[in-house]
Amino acid sequence: MYFFLCHLSFSDILLSTNVVPYLLCTLLGKCKNYAGEFLPYTVLFWFLFNCFLLTAMSYDRYLAICRPLHYNTVMGMKVCFHLVVWSWTVGFLLNLSSIIPMIHMEFCGCNIIDDLYCDHAPLLHAPCSDTYIIELETMIFSIPVVLFPFMFVIMTYMRIFFAILKISTTSGRRKAFSTCSSHIIVVAIYYGTLIAKYTAPSSGSLLNVNKVISLLYTAFTPLLNPAVYSLRNRDIKEAMRKCIHVA
Repeated sequence: MYFFLCHLSFSDILLSTNVVPYLLCTLLGKCKNYAGEFLPYTVLFWFLFNCFLLTAMSYDRYLAICRPLHYNTVMGMKVCFHLVVWSWTVGFLLNLSSIIPMIHMEFCGCNIIDDLYCDHAPLLHAPCSDTYIIELETMIFSIPVVLFPFMFVIMTYMRIFFAILKISTTSGRRKAFSTCSSHIIVVAIYYGTLIAKYTAPSSGSLLNVNKVISLLYTAFTPLLNPAVYSLRNRDIKEAMRKCIHVA
């Protein structure tokens, strides 16, 4: 789990340092958010990688609770390394397959994107050329990239939930639940903001709501993830108690 958390933290750092400085620069009037600027477009890569990584982490928690005697055999360091490498590689390739067609699009007229960063959906409104192929590609890839991992996580935690109910002692159930509680919170926050962002309209009266969700998605979620996982650390808990006591 800590091996996966290292990569999750690294991904959060990349997202924050990629979007937040660019956003502050735009708000201060030092730079403008043009459609031709594809640096913030790497948010899609972070989104793809996190989908695969959170799926791998749910499988890790499933083995730890439902098959504890086989955990060290099945989930060895080699398997963890392969899961992370495949998450980075597939996320990068899928992101690249979306960026390359956009680069060859023709942009005309107003090329300013009314959003916090160059997300995929706002960029599709900017080109003058036909975006049907890109929209079709996005729809096709969204099923294996978003739907399948999400369903896998749900089925995994259903198995974990039933396995925890079979534990006879209360302390055993509490201990088993504590091993996956942090991951459940992170998954709920991640997919909650993700669903809210891509179901809210990106134009019209709810445009400002979509911008607020985008800010939560790119700044608040990466900030919250370390806090959620740190709550299980005894040293962190003791430091928080001292701070609260002093205050």
